[in-house]
Amino acid sequence: MMKEIIYSIKSPYREPMEIAGYRFGGDEKTIAIVGALRGNEIQQMYACGQLIHELRKLETMGKLDTKMGILIIPCGNSYSMNIGKRFWTMDNTDINRMFPGYELGETTQRIADGIFSKIKDFKYGIQFASFYQTGNFIPHVKMMNTGFADTELMKNFGFKYAILRNPRPYDTTTLNYNWQIWETQAFSVYAGDTDTINENQCRESVAAVLRFMKSLKIIDASTGLGYNTEIVEEQSVSQIRTETGGIFLSTVHAGDMVTDGQELGRIINALDGETESIIRSDCSGVVYFEFNRPLINQNMICYKIIRN
Repeated sequence: MMKEIIYSIKSPYREPMEIAGYRFGGDEKTIAIVGALRGNEIQQMYACGQLIHELRKLETMGKLDTKMGILIIPCGNSYSMNIGKRFWTMDNTDINRMFPGYELGETTQRIADGIFSKIKDFKYGIQFASFYQTGNFIPHVKMMNTGFADTELMKNFGFKYAILRNPRPYDTTTLNYNWQIWETQAFSVYAGDTDTINENQCRESVAAVLRFMKSLKIIDASTGLGYNTEIVEEQSVSQIRTETGGIFLSTVHAGDMVTDGQELGRIINALDGETESIIRSDCSGVVYFEFNRPLINQNMICYKIIRN
């Protein structure tokens, strides 16, 4: 393993922000993996650290291909991470909405350019991603249907589900989308949580990435068979929204099977304790996203259900 600083940006009031990359294997640009780009993506950074830990063990055993190269960037926004702020500390902009970046632009554009310039030529790219809304996911892999994607590759992760998503206009400045435009087969891995550590889901996600590496013959290791992956188009996923705001009490969790009409949760009046709304499923299937904060607003997505 070799650690290097792939990008550094100076600060007038504190030490420079340095973005570290960890390299394994050979000189070929085979696979790049990116963790936290936002300051609350603790699980994503942790998953990258655990992946580095596993690869170091495989390296000492001679289980890595000596030609294929691996680059892992665990954290691209340590400034926000240090103060627990999701977006960039100065102007509240999102680094993952600044790709491919611009070296003479605003700070977050420069950071995006510094990262992207190091990873854009890899054949495969994996981002440990988080959803814009706080909540828990079933660990899964997602790909944008840009016309460049080989969606069958998602099955090599061995997750239960793989989600195929049609890009929207705001996706054109994300890492995943730009990776694909630069002809990288790009995947987003959702490792369950975001701002908390879930060991079981982290292990499942790290094992899936190692399984994908094994399918490419980058590593020679026992990774388990995984699941017979079902590819699901995102537009077919049911999105359950709240009718009112208040205290959110969930009675089901990510991974649970539900039936049409089943109670999923309740909205409680924050002041008098009365039930304002009962949230029910509109289909039978498996919950793959669950909102997990005590307060919720009206018309927010609180559950996503993969239909049977």
